[in-house]
Amino acid sequence: MPRSSTRLTFAVLATGAGVFSMLQSLIAPALPTVQHALHTSQSTATWVMTAYLLSASIFTPILGRVGDLIGKKRTLVAVLVALTLGCLLAALAPTIGVLIVARVIQGIGGALFPLSFGIIRDEFAAEEVSPSISNLSAVIAAGGGVGVVAAGPIVSALDYRWLFWLPVGIVAATALIALRFIPESPTRASGRVNWLGAVLLSGWLITLLLPLSQAAVWGWGSARVITLFVAAALLFVLWLLAEARSANPLIDMRVMRLPAVWTTNAAALLFGAGMYAIWSFLPAFAQTPSTAGYGFGASVTGAGLLMLPMLLAMFGAGVLSGRLEPRLGAKRLLVAGAALGAVACGFLTLWHDQQWQIAFVAGIFGLGIGLAFASMANLIVGSVPAEQTGAATGMNANIRTIGGSIGASVTSVLVTSRLQPSGLPYQSGYTHGYALLAVLCLAATLAALLVPARRARLTAGSLRAVGAPESAESRHAAPSARG
Repeated sequence: MPRSSTRLTFAVLATGAGVFSMLQSLIAPALPTVQHALHTSQSTATWVMTAYLLSASIFTPILGRVGDLIGKKRTLVAVLVALTLGCLLAALAPTIGVLIVARVIQGIGGALFPLSFGIIRDEFAAEEVSPSISNLSAVIAAGGGVGVVAAGPIVSALDYRWLFWLPVGIVAATALIALRFIPESPTRASGRVNWLGAVLLSGWLITLLLPLSQAAVWGWGSARVITLFVAAALLFVLWLLAEARSANPLIDMRVMRLPAVWTTNAAALLFGAGMYAIWSFLPAFAQTPSTAGYGFGASVTGAGLLMLPMLLAMFGAGVLSGRLEPRLGAKRLLVAGAALGAVACGFLTLWHDQQWQIAFVAGIFGLGIGLAFASMANLIVGSVPAEQTGAATGMNANIRTIGGSIGASVTSVLVTSRLQPSGLPYQSGYTHGYALLAVLCLAATLAALLVPARRARLTAGSLRAVGAPESAESRHAAPSARG
């Protein structure tokens, strides 16, 4: 593909993935506004976030696999169209129920991540793949930060509906450009979609993530939460059995057992727990009135601006990692990213009395996020057969989301377990939460150290050794690459 074409392709992929990533966090600061405007309760308003999380968790790996099978470009365009319709419906939603349905449709956009990584691997020259994946990961990471920073000013200057109106035109134009200019990927997986595996995967994801996201409302010891956790465990076992016996597994467990894959996924689970919790609770800490004995009484916009160093650091570190990866290897960058997260949370545990301290720590964590995001994607893409790229990167994104849900839920318990007479949490709840996140990021660092120091491109022999399917790429294996 000509250089100019790869640049256009990357711009399209980065725009779509960046907008979806932004939508993940853009609505969170505006939930009280949405609740008031649509005359609903706080518990109902939280479903605007929960529905999006559940939908994205389901569609990300499933449509990633569909793209491997029927063509990544075709699937990418369909996903962009769905995301456009979801944003349009959300902007027009007259009731909270319609808005929740719109968020479910938007969640289909989660498939943009694995599809984009797969297209880069299929279409770009070998020497461009790693830097391009790092740059795309930087855009994805920064997109979440943009949502946190931009939500307040948009709602203040316009209206919460503009959180959805603005993406409509951008994503629609992106879909048209993708249809016209992105070539269809030549690499296809054989077989068909394993719908039983898809149903079971959806089942255990819903029954796991739903109680994690609603436990604060329902109560951790409630019958609903316990029943759903038990159902999640049973469905997970059934899913593993179904995938192991299927001639066309949705997620090939043999590929998931590859050393570079399972260790990277373990790091993603643990690091995701720390990352998403910081995104949720650091702005809440800044917005707490100083009468509580801590906090700064910041507005939504002010709290978002305190996160600006994180946004800038995420993007800069992600882009930089593409230049460092050929020299240092993705493993070292993942270790460094997770370690920076642990350092940031450790500092935050003891050092949060001034706003500049929050901004400084946010910047350190942003460096960690940028390095970790890029290196995880490169490790997965470089370790699986080409026709498994969509499914494997989709599961990595899902595992990171699951970790985020766990981290946010456990941190919420620590923060809200003891409340002052005013109803605000005690400062100790936040410090205990930050200490837990430091431990989780440290555990992610240890998991990253288990990633093989060097990864070789998959060969027929290595695939047979783990029982993984042999790909066309593996039959023409390239020299080993740094991992």
